[in-house]
Amino acid sequence: MLDSRRNIVLACALSGLAGYVDGIGFLHLGGLFVSFMSGNSTRLGVSLAEAQWWQAAGALGLIALFVVGAAAGSLVVLGGGTERQPGLLLIEAVLLAAAALCHADGLPNLAIACIVLAMGLENAVFQIDGGAGLGLTYVTGALVKAGQLLAVSLTGGPRWSWAPNLLMWAALVAGSAAGALAYAWINLAAIWFAAGAALALAAIITAVMRRPRA
Repeated sequence: MLDSRRNIVLACALSGLAGYVDGIGFLHLGGLFVSFMSGNSTRLGVSLAEAQWWQAAGALGLIALFVVGAAAGSLVVLGGGTERQPGLLLIEAVLLAAAALCHADGLPNLAIACIVLAMGLENAVFQIDGGAGLGLTYVTGALVKAGQLLAVSLTGGPRWSWAPNLLMWAALVAGSAAGALAYAWINLAAIWFAAGAALALAAIITAVMRRPRA
């Protein structure tokens, strides 16, 4: 998937956006995640073992919403069309804006639901023909890939093939830091910035796709 400069830049931008949103969600939910479902799955298992049923239900609900969002993104991809990436990002922007509006209206649970759906949907941006896509809202796979490609590089393979995956990780970390700072400043209203970023990315990609080729 990371086979061109455009894809690398887009993947890093989306990882940064996911990190920003997840940093906000993590602080707002007190230790649960809106995009990192491995963490929520661990929390689910621990909560079940400790008979903390409400915490377990919360983690399970987030996981279910994320899966629904991922399925919705895949449906957009399976629907075809030449502008699936901008379309997905536009839907993501709408969901994030809806989350900010829900927060403003005093509906924090609905706001979180919209955010989790948006994060699940984002992972379909690099999906092709319904197959497995590139994980953008979590970076465990990217770190594994970076390590594997580093080994290839050290044994005579392409020198910098590992770098794009490491850049995705760095983008997510930087985004998380920005999200934490924004949340400390204006609470869940910081999601407005994420909605604006997703909308801007949709517009940029649309412009690039429609630009005449030389």
